[in-house]
Amino acid sequence: MTRFLLDTSIVSAAMWKTPDAGVLEKLEEHGGECAISANVWHELRYGIARLPRGKRREVLETFLRDVVHPTLPILPYDERAAEWLAIERVRLEKSGKHTAVVDGQIAAVAATNGIPVVTANVADFAFFKGLSVHNWMSEAH
Repeated sequence: MTRFLLDTSIVSAAMWKTPDAGVLEKLEEHGGECAISANVWHELRYGIARLPRGKRREVLETFLRDVVHPTLPILPYDERAAEWLAIERVRLEKSGKHTAVVDGQIAAVAATNGIPVVTANVADFAFFKGLSVHNWMSEAH
């Protein structure tokens, strides 16, 4: 059962040369209950594809292929999520707030699936109505 939607910052923190201890602890505790959105998969693939060819890129590609892809279901940004985000963007714009579209898409996937977003960038998701947001990063970061 999926109980948490991880954003790019959390998956990335697990991929650092020295992974974030708080993220690793929570992933060990809740690993089978986590998913990512198609938008996060795109950001991860894009970020790695931009790296120059070499050992670091190879390690990250292997981590995505052998760890992330087989263990984290990828939830789609679908019609329900698109509808939710359209309404939220209008509401936010009327109050003078603007958010990055990709953050909105991640929020929409979480909201329409009834699960919280797990992120290191809590402020990026703070204005979405009815969205639960968690931060699994260690205090040191």
